Amino acid sequence: MASTTPRRAAPDSTGTVVDSTDWPAQAADTIERVVGTVRDKTTGPAITAARWLVYGTFALFVGLAVAILLAIAAVRLLDAYLPDAVFGEEHTWAAHLIVGLVFTILGMVAWSQRTAPSDDER
Repeated sequence: MASTTPRRAAPDSTGTVVDSTDWPAQAADTIERVVGTVRDKTTGPAITAARWLVYGTFALFVGLAVAILLAIAAVRLLDAYLPDAVFGEEHTWAAHLIVGLVFTILGMVAWSQRTAPSDDER
């Protein structure tokens, strides 16, 4: 003969008193809590990484466009203000030469500042 006495309510892990006969609701709450925790620990860092990638790519393209426009402006400025007495009337070549030398010197300085990879990085 089955006992007809009601089961006692027991506190769950959060301290809330839950009826022990309501196990489907407990299982659903546990699954929801676990899925939420996993989602927070995986999609949070993934969203952060995706934002860095998008903003970094955007900054790279904007920086590249600004650098190109500055180089063009430097050539045009030099071409306009180089003296004709020294370089002749057609002195665009001199403006390109000067800007090219500046970039070459900057590249050589950057190259000399590089460090060799350690044995662990090879």
